[in-house]
Amino acid sequence: MSGTMMDNKRLSPSSAEPELPVAAHDAKPDATASSPSSLLTRSGAHESPLRDVFLGPEGIYPGTRFLIYLAMAWIVYQVEGWLAVSLRSHLSVLWWRMMIEASMMLAAILPGFAMARIEGRTFGDFGLPLRRAFGRNFWVGTLWGIASLSVLMLALRLTGAFEFGSLSLHGARILKFAAYYAVLFLLTGFFEDFLMRGYSQWVLSQGMNFWPAAALLSVAFGYIHGANPGEGKTGLVAAGFIGFFLCLTLRRTGNLWWAVGFHMAWDWGESYLYSVPDSGTVLPGHLINSSFHGPDWLTGGSVGPEGSYLVFVVIGALWVLFDRAYPEVKYGAK
Repeated sequence: MSGTMMDNKRLSPSSAEPELPVAAHDAKPDATASSPSSLLTRSGAHESPLRDVFLGPEGIYPGTRFLIYLAMAWIVYQVEGWLAVSLRSHLSVLWWRMMIEASMMLAAILPGFAMARIEGRTFGDFGLPLRRAFGRNFWVGTLWGIASLSVLMLALRLTGAFEFGSLSLHGARILKFAAYYAVLFLLTGFFEDFLMRGYSQWVLSQGMNFWPAAALLSVAFGYIHGANPGEGKTGLVAAGFIGFFLCLTLRRTGNLWWAVGFHMAWDWGESYLYSVPDSGTVLPGHLINSSFHGPDWLTGGSVGPEGSYLVFVVIGALWVLFDRAYPEVKYGAK
């Protein structure tokens, strides 16, 4: 592809401090061998990506910082669960789901602010700069998300595997549930994208470069979807590839806002607009009474469109089109 996998070179993030030039007469004979920072800039010093994650040259090691972040996220989520348990009986299923999604989002994002203090950086360096909030990248990503899913659903319709059916909602309930699911999946986008492609991507890239870290986290992203009821092997692989594509969008746009918009629109389109299973989950309050007909390899079965073999064609097309539309690398921790 046009440079996509060739951009895994050493880069500095936009927030990184530039290195000061050193005059030749100021260098000591053993400066290169003894300087910790020089180990980050010499390709020969890297024995293996994993070794560098857990055995960094100075300060708190990247692997240690990653574990600190995960530990804080787990603690925040446990505290939130303890505080929310008294509200469970007072909330409907839909509002309880909204609360759980908000709790997971906060559990992923709040530790990011703490790590920004530890790192001596701004929170925006980890992919969600507030000055770019809901700007052009977000809305362009939203359009790409709903358009790409619509292409997949149209392909399934043309093969006879998908039927739109009749309207399930009427009147004000159409707008009510459309708004509800837009907010719900916005929270999902913030949670999953920051957890897997925010601070985690940034800190792991310190030790193993951008693409190895992206690959590792994308595998984890696919794996955690296995907890969803109705999920299948094809859906897990598809989720991992979608996660890897979203890493490309981070690399080329410089932040996560495009990915959040895409993520929100894709999930909204599945669960509400086309009213199909989303990673094996069917939610109430969908727009239409749609249905699938045909073999699971085509329809996705209980997984939904993400379990269809056609989704890999869509992901491949997304990768190629995005690579051409956004050729410039704007993000990189190394």
